Amino acid sequence: MTSHQSTQTMKPATAAKKLGVYLEATPAAFREGVVSRAELNELQANPPQWLQDLRSNGPHARPVVAAKLGVSIAGLARGGVTEPLTTEQIETLKRENPEWLERERATQAEVRKEAARIRRKNAERAARQD
Repeated sequence: MTSHQSTQTMKPATAAKKLGVYLEATPAAFREGVVSRAELNELQANPPQWLQDLRSNGPHARPVVAAKLGVSIAGLARGGVTEPLTTEQIETLKRENPEWLERERATQAEVRKEAARIRRKNAERAARQD
């Protein structure tokens, strides 16, 4: 019995998410087709110029914007940022440091601190059980 392995493909939105780019900013050929696992691997290993430009200049998807600003995606929404931003716009926001951004960064820092505390507590508990 022989097994026939089909080529694994994904929607452009999934591929864009895996590449960390905003789908609407990608070339039409990328948005309108399907992406195979091999094509995705090739894009990651040898990004074409359009992908390099998107990664460096944007517009960036919300997860990338949130990471660059040091806040959560929900924090972006609370701050009124609902559209993709370019790298230049992100840098401007960082320089201006509006009150909402300062508040969301503080919130994110507290969340990280609490997560670290829980990890330490769980590690101590696991060490005692060994």
